[in-house]
Amino acid sequence: SLHDALPILATYNFAIGNMLMLIVSEVAEAQDGLRKGDDDNFKEELADIAIRLADLCGGLEIDLQIEIIKKMNKNKLRPYKHGKEF
Repeated sequence: SLHDALPILATYNFAIGNMLMLIVSEVAEAQDGLRKGDDDNFKEELADIAIRLADLCGGLEIDLQIEIIKKMNKNKLRPYKHGKEF
């Protein structure tokens, strides 16, 4: 039943949330490298973002390449800046 599955779903969602926040922390570290003018660190943190994202997608059995292609095709149909000024 759904009631029995709730603790499992909550744990699962918590783990995904933690992985998303690890990606966010890598984004913050990249921003810090950029702010400090540390190009090597900035590039390293971008690699960390990609690694953590690939790890998350792999664990969830999400084909990131397919999802990127789908999103790019969707964006082709949207107006420039989604019709907004900025």
